[in-house]
Amino acid sequence: MLEDRTTAASSPAGWPTAYPQGYAVVDVETTGLARDDRIISAAVYRLDARGEVEDHWYTLVNPERDPGPVWIHGLTSDVLEGAPLFPDIAEEFSARLADRVLVAHNAVFDWQMIAREYARARCEAPVRQRLCTIALSKELGLPLPNHKLESLAAHFGVVQQRAHHALDDARVLAEAFRPSLKAAAEGGVRLPLHECRPLTEWTDRAVPRQQQGGYGGYRPTSWRPARKRPACPYPNPGRYEEGKRLKQGMRIAFSGDTSVERDLLEDRAVEAGLHVATSISRLTSLLVTNDPDSGTSKVVKAQQYGTPVVDEAAFGQLLADVEPAPEQ
Repeated sequence: MLEDRTTAASSPAGWPTAYPQGYAVVDVETTGLARDDRIISAAVYRLDARGEVEDHWYTLVNPERDPGPVWIHGLTSDVLEGAPLFPDIAEEFSARLADRVLVAHNAVFDWQMIAREYARARCEAPVRQRLCTIALSKELGLPLPNHKLESLAAHFGVVQQRAHHALDDARVLAEAFRPSLKAAAEGGVRLPLHECRPLTEWTDRAVPRQQQGGYGGYRPTSWRPARKRPACPYPNPGRYEEGKRLKQGMRIAFSGDTSVERDLLEDRAVEAGLHVATSISRLTSLLVTNDPDSGTSKVVKAQQYGTPVVDEAAFGQLLADVEPAPEQ
């Protein structure tokens, strides 16, 4: 975790010395919100160290499937048919992202979609840090009614022309990010930077979709298909103890970016006889996170409950030797 909320040191010119040297303000439109959904358009505004625009770039992307909620993004199958595939634009996309902090509104979503597309193309995005403008607005204490992009834009007097069009959304965000960055610099606020972990192991998993006619067979309720697993057959033996083995039935929760796709990690935990929990409670045996200082709700609750925490690499080693549950 790269986040730090202490006061940032400033250069003689008044700009914090620890601030990044450049930013890539990104917006992607997608076929939906699930892990198997695809990017259909992407835009990048490159900004310098102080948030001034250097250039911008936009492309359509053929998702090789139905385009999803056309009523939102307006991109039909006919429009996307002749667009390049993601592997065709990956190199140019990388050139726009390289050596910069990825900035997005709800950045974890944009980053996950980008990371998965690069994984499908068998390469990695050159992104090592991201900044979420929602998190930054909270750090600055902006008096926003909600965390929508339109509210952030309105606060800074930025006029949106085409909502849910990647290029215009990226422009609006770049224009709202510039005064946010300046306010952070003037206030000596360290930016809420988070580490980005490119996927090193990943797989697509077919998700059935109900065909409803119109808009490529999509309904709003089909965007985020639920993934149900069978109940763990073993009782919870309690918390994990450092230096000992995991035991079948232990409740495991995950938080933050992982190098292995989250679903794969969860599948392996289930196959080993562990219970994958979606939240933290007093019954949670172990939290797996690469960012123990991230301040996410799961990390905070783990700290409150005294839940043991390990990183992804340590969890992988523990998975190799899980103690069987006692025979009943």
